[in-house]
Amino acid sequence: MKKLLAVILLFGALTVNAQKEKKDEPKEGWKRSGNISFLFNQSAFNNWLAGGTNNISGTIGLNYDFNYTKGDWTWDNKLIASYGLTKLRGQELQKTDDRLELSSLAGKKAQDYWYYSIFFNFKTQMSSTYVGGEQTSHFFSPAYFLFGPGMLWKKDDNLKVNIAPITSKLIYVHKHLTDFGSAFGVQQGETIRYELGAAVNAYYKLEVMKNVSVENILNLYSNYLEDFQNVDIDYTVNVVMKVNEYLSANLSIQAIYDDNAFKGFQTREVFGLGVNYGF
Repeated sequence: MKKLLAVILLFGALTVNAQKEKKDEPKEGWKRSGNISFLFNQSAFNNWLAGGTNNISGTIGLNYDFNYTKGDWTWDNKLIASYGLTKLRGQELQKTDDRLELSSLAGKKAQDYWYYSIFFNFKTQMSSTYVGGEQTSHFFSPAYFLFGPGMLWKKDDNLKVNIAPITSKLIYVHKHLTDFGSAFGVQQGETIRYELGAAVNAYYKLEVMKNVSVENILNLYSNYLEDFQNVDIDYTVNVVMKVNEYLSANLSIQAIYDDNAFKGFQTREVFGLGVNYGF
């Protein structure tokens, strides 16, 4: 519970300034925006007495929003994909990033900033992961699905919070991953785990200064059927610091707490000078 309160307070602190903005009525129709980035890092050493290992790494990412507004209806969609590899001299290629996620949130206005809503979220990875020569995951295994009705508070496309008190969660893994034990919460010999719980999803994007934007994505989930006090947390911060139209320094930090997959926090951080293309 302390972890949950800390994350909520952090997100709340980041959104205080947004409450002071004036209400802007969204234009009707589709609004699309996205960014493709490629981060590259390389180090080389030759007779360098201080030591070091030649290495090369790269990460490609996609962050794409396609939102629709008409009358009292709003429909927000986000696609996130990223994949990274690194090569150390004398070692095989290693995966540094692997993410594929699609979120969809539809709402009908109830009053002021409030909407009756329904949301869907899907996430998986794109390639296999090996630990000690053993395959521990691969594309669509695990695959996570969340779906549920609720209430959406939406000020604009850059600030919204969805509360879904009746959310179904489905975790799928290929059977071979559970042949000798449970995996990602799915029991031995099974392929699917079903949960029913409550979800809170929050999104806030702001420009902290000229050419520096910060995107915050917070997802919380608690399972009514088992260990309700153990809240799953998925918090991502994406920072883009533009140098010019095509070059920027990009920082992405993600922290996940899911005791079905790992007893503790999983963290991921990717930083580098990248080539960006906005559309």
